[in-house]
Amino acid sequence: MSFTDHGEKTPLLSVQAADDEVIIIQQEKPKGSSWYASVFLVVNAALGAGLLNFPQAYHQAGGVLVAILIQAVFLVFIVAAIMILAYCSDIKGVGNYQDVVRTVCGQNAQRASAMFLTIYCFGTCITFLIVIGDQWEEFFLFVAKSFYCEHSPWYMDRKATITITSLILILPLCFPKRIDFLKYASVIGVIGILYVVGVVTVKYFLPHDNPGPIKTKPDQWMDVFHVVPTVCFAYQCHVSIIPIYSCMEPRNLKQFSKTVSVAIFLCILTYTGTAAFGYLTFGDLITSDILLSYDPDTSVIIAVILIAVKTYTSYPILLFCGRAAFECLWTDLRRLDAEVIVEYERSRRITITIAWFTATLALAAFIPNIGIVIEILGAFAAVFIFIFPGMCMLVSTMNQVKEDNIWTKSRKCRVISSCCFMTLGTFIFGLTLAQSVMNFVGGGIKADKSKYTC
Repeated sequence: MSFTDHGEKTPLLSVQAADDEVIIIQQEKPKGSSWYASVFLVVNAALGAGLLNFPQAYHQAGGVLVAILIQAVFLVFIVAAIMILAYCSDIKGVGNYQDVVRTVCGQNAQRASAMFLTIYCFGTCITFLIVIGDQWEEFFLFVAKSFYCEHSPWYMDRKATITITSLILILPLCFPKRIDFLKYASVIGVIGILYVVGVVTVKYFLPHDNPGPIKTKPDQWMDVFHVVPTVCFAYQCHVSIIPIYSCMEPRNLKQFSKTVSVAIFLCILTYTGTAAFGYLTFGDLITSDILLSYDPDTSVIIAVILIAVKTYTSYPILLFCGRAAFECLWTDLRRLDAEVIVEYERSRRITITIAWFTATLALAAFIPNIGIVIEILGAFAAVFIFIFPGMCMLVSTMNQVKEDNIWTKSRKCRVISSCCFMTLGTFIFGLTLAQSVMNFVGGGIKADKSKYTC
């Protein structure tokens, strides 16, 4: 059972009943977002903590050239998966990821996708809060180093800054039912990211200390997969792409393809430029958070502040998607009637939001490093990018064949492609999850240290 009022452009609210029929409830039609306004939502959803970790991933993978080639290969699958999900969402006009899976693959697949979505979004929200703590710590070390190091006032403590600023700037944005209201805040976030790219690029061309050793090839062939979880995590906007698409006006694949094209192009420039110039600036001295590698000056501190601002606007998007997935599991587990789902939607939304926010806040205060979190989340991101879209394409194609019993070349290609999606996704999930666990067990979690420390 799931509640699917997540920004569909139709003036109807659909609720899945226990017998799998759809109950339609009339509601006022909200105004949707244009394709170019939706670009900022997609970019804001995709660009985030992965940007800070990308330079280190280039080092782990064996250098700039190797990492860019791997990235290019996976981008083909990433963009294809986005369009597959959008196409499948139009079959019954649903408004979130797990309902796309349900309409094509059935309720058991929906439950699995909702479970993975909940875990992924929860972990990503923790990562965002860790990034906020990093940026505030760097800011205080720059503007008030002596006072911060000697007195360590409680209001400058990492836990306090994460908690206070998140309560003020994040929590109020997490309660609305629709995701498209964040398009205005997303513009600020995108501008902040572009500034960071500019800083990293300019500092590469300015005089700087000699970098550590720079790799031109991986130490062993398996190292090339170190960049995969970061690529998956960085470009993973699939869990939020359907709510964004459902809020578009008009909602169609032609307009959506414009949004995706521009958004992915901006993401490629941003990630590749930051990773390449950042890695070439520091070599193997790079940290998991690129900004912690620089000697703080005014330009770096502005970048620190803008990354924090961008993160404040990204957290609600992931909470929105995670809340929808958790709500799907919750209403299904309790076998609630459609009328009950609608009646208690507001109180349920508020309760889940507060509980989610509190739990992620508590965990972020005690996890000092985003690197290990991104590795684990990258494995889960592979599920959303490869496995579930592959399943959707396979099942939808087979349903078409059952209807007319005709095998066209296009359908055969789609079946083969879907099998490739699922096979690759399963391989990446198992490999990257195993690598991240081995790294964690072997080395433990270590906090990055910026050059500007007490």
